Amino acid sequence: METVKCLIIGGGPAGYTAAIYASRADISPVVYEGVQPGGQLTTTTDIENYPGFENGIAGPELMSTMRAQAVRLGAAVRTGAVTDADLSQRPFKIVIDGNHEISAEALIIATGATAKYLGLPSEIKYRGLGVSACATCDGFFYRKKTVAVVGGGDTACEEATYLAGLCKKVYMIVRRDVLRASQAMQERVMATENIEVLWNCNTQEVLGDEYGVTGARIERKDGEVFDIAVDGFFLAIGHHPNSELFSKWVNVDKEGYIVTDGKTSKTNVEGVFAAGDVQDPLYRQCVTAAASGCRAALDAEKFLKMK
Repeated sequence: METVKCLIIGGGPAGYTAAIYASRADISPVVYEGVQPGGQLTTTTDIENYPGFENGIAGPELMSTMRAQAVRLGAAVRTGAVTDADLSQRPFKIVIDGNHEISAEALIIATGATAKYLGLPSEIKYRGLGVSACATCDGFFYRKKTVAVVGGGDTACEEATYLAGLCKKVYMIVRRDVLRASQAMQERVMATENIEVLWNCNTQEVLGDEYGVTGARIERKDGEVFDIAVDGFFLAIGHHPNSELFSKWVNVDKEGYIVTDGKTSKTNVEGVFAAGDVQDPLYRQCVTAAASGCRAALDAEKFLKMK
């Protein structure tokens, strides 16, 4: 069994930032990137809201740069996914890819969250080419254009009203005849002139061409099928935190997000820390994930030096 001082699980902005700080703190971090090295940002074409890049930067390029920085500073970044974990006592026991066992004195969980999609093949085809699960990440690219938002809860209403401030028109595709959102959010949507709610509707297909999304095919509950012309198609039906392997030991909320102590990254298990979208149901931004990775590394450093 391999023994490491600090093990970081996850290779997105939280995991890589944690690795950068942990390397500089000389706690010899080992990072396993998981099934999607670089995290959700590898499916984003351009990022214009991450500080330091005047002209923006492609998501995969930003993640590659973060990874290279962590490696240069001494982090051991590896390909592999956690398949089992035992956090019942320290050192913690982690299994990678079903066969490689690791014993870790401190553990940083940065496994992220996965956006929920409708399950349409066309969603996958146009992901990053007009299909997005983050309005605040990608809405800027649709200024003065027409977009659609799928969902009827608070998140969908927030995304729609945010996009309405940028876009010419916003369709909300709602499968019921009412919104599930809070009354305040419902009133905000109804008061926004350039939002049109398509009630009792489901998406049959995202339409597009070689350049990206051009529309969506919609079906009403009464059987009517019609197309809408849109330049962007936003999913706002929730995220699923990738916390299942650890929820037997660490506290999670009703949605599965890992609960941390106040402004720290500490979980209820001493020596286990959480960073990024796996513990953040609210912001889910690259910059906030990176910041929480920093906190996790600093917390882990302090923990290890006290032991």
